[in-house]
Amino acid sequence: MNFMELMQLKEEWAHFRSRHPKFPLFLKAVHREAIMEGTVIEIQVTAPDGKTMNSNLKVRKEDLELLKQLEKMF
Repeated sequence: MNFMELMQLKEEWAHFRSRHPKFPLFLKAVHREAIMEGTVIEIQVTAPDGKTMNSNLKVRKEDLELLKQLEKMF
């Protein structure tokens, strides 16, 4: 990812935050209180037609550094 793409991503994140102000607060609370080795992160997506897809992952020790770096980006 080059610098311009990173700047564009940061700008898009700012717009996303303004449209969905509670979501970043949720992510901060999760990071502060729940992200640690062994945490299970689950996501479910429901399409307008009602179809749902979900997945989960268990956070490993090796994942924690990446999650810290992502937090710093935004």
